[in-house]
Amino acid sequence: MLRRTLLAGTAGVLLALASAPVGWTILAPVSVALLVLSVRGMRARAALLPGLVFGIGHFFVLLWWMRAVGWDAWLALSAAQAVVVAPLGSALALVGRLRWWPVWSALCWVAVETIRSSWPFGGLPWGRLSYTVADTWWAASLPWLGFTGLSLLLAGTGAALAWWVSERPPLRQAAPVAAGLLALTLWGTVVPWQVEEDATMRIAVVQGDVPGSGDDLVAVHRDVTRNHVEATIDLAAQVRAGEVEAPDLVVWPENSTAVDPFRDAEVNAGIERASAAIDAPILIGAMTDGEEPDAVLNQGIVWSPQTGPGDRYTKRHPVAFGEYIPWRDTLVTGNFGKLRLIGRDMLSGTRTDPLVVGPWRVADAICFDVAYDDAIHEQLGNGAQVLAVQTSNAMFIRTHQIQQQYEITRLRALETGRSVVVAATNGVSGVIAPDGSVVDQARPRTTSVLVQDVVLDDGITPAVAMGPWPGRAAVLLALIGCVLGARRGRGDALCSPGTPPRRGSLREPVESW
Repeated sequence: MLRRTLLAGTAGVLLALASAPVGWTILAPVSVALLVLSVRGMRARAALLPGLVFGIGHFFVLLWWMRAVGWDAWLALSAAQAVVVAPLGSALALVGRLRWWPVWSALCWVAVETIRSSWPFGGLPWGRLSYTVADTWWAASLPWLGFTGLSLLLAGTGAALAWWVSERPPLRQAAPVAAGLLALTLWGTVVPWQVEEDATMRIAVVQGDVPGSGDDLVAVHRDVTRNHVEATIDLAAQVRAGEVEAPDLVVWPENSTAVDPFRDAEVNAGIERASAAIDAPILIGAMTDGEEPDAVLNQGIVWSPQTGPGDRYTKRHPVAFGEYIPWRDTLVTGNFGKLRLIGRDMLSGTRTDPLVVGPWRVADAICFDVAYDDAIHEQLGNGAQVLAVQTSNAMFIRTHQIQQQYEITRLRALETGRSVVVAATNGVSGVIAPDGSVVDQARPRTTSVLVQDVVLDDGITPAVAMGPWPGRAAVLLALIGCVLGARRGRGDALCSPGTPPRRGSLREPVESW
């Protein structure tokens, strides 16, 4: 058990290193292989421990940046994610008894990713296998396979590696499997998704910066708003001087105003002044009061110089215990630690249509929304031509969180076949092409304005068209596999035909897949 547990913990750490800032993508399938090997031949209940230790190794390293919020937040979030992923060990042990067990193993991996991305409290997709593939051959397949399909491919590659290590299959069996995995890996490179350049739109991204330490936006929120107003007015002066062409849309980040612009006269006047100066709609990021007295909304609001505020998008995935407190009136009756800072609960948005900006349709995603598939896919399915990401990760400005989120955003551009503009309060802001390449980028902790013509497209990639169904299918098939594995083992015992079980071995004799 000690050897298996150490192997599973190592697998978790390696998977964390596959993500930014290290970014060694090849470690992702290696991690899968090590976890599969660590539970080979185990009882399902006993395999919970390696699954838990795998989660500890993965999330305590991957989410190290949560220390910016507090050690308690880092420990709590990492531990919760480890507990959610622990049943993966049992699932892998069960399906390891079946024929074609590497395929079943890959399905179980994706099933746990799918569940973890939506549960509990809306889930946390951070740490998906497919989030590690930026600037690799695998990434080119994202428009075809989506994040779920690409995770399945990576998990299948890792499970096939475990099969080769544990069973040493003959070349006549191994060669077709390797060829099939290689073909899927190179598919997007050989047959790239073609973006139809229907039109272009000139977008200005404003990064106003956060004065002082750079990580305490709330303490200087009026200065932050003022920075964005002044940067936009400076841009307007450059437009009048002929130095820059006039933008069709200006994008400010999340929390460019941390108070309700409809109730705060100073903030309202600043936005009106900036909008009139630039003579173009501004997509501002605002915290607005909800209809309930103790509720708040995190919104992107299209502010027109002629008509004022118009279309709004409300953040779909507020962070539990970070932006709202579940069970505030029942279980969590007293705020303690950092929870004292959450005086009001942030409500979730429900919008599925893109924002209307003149003749254009703009999908919006606020901060962690970019890691979730649903809201973005729905807006694109309803006609969005470009994606704007508004984020305020100033709290994490000295951590690797901003790099991890930016990598996910680049992959999102590739998956959707859309240009993406990212507006952050103090980093990382940028303009990303539909192929995931960075067109322009602002230096963190600076006041910067990026003006670029971005490609618009109405096409829907297969990844977007499939929506949530690949994940749902993986969950269903994984459940079927676990049931079959339990029946095959007559409980928890692993018995191949004519061969008694050898508990503790990492190389059990199992029928070849």
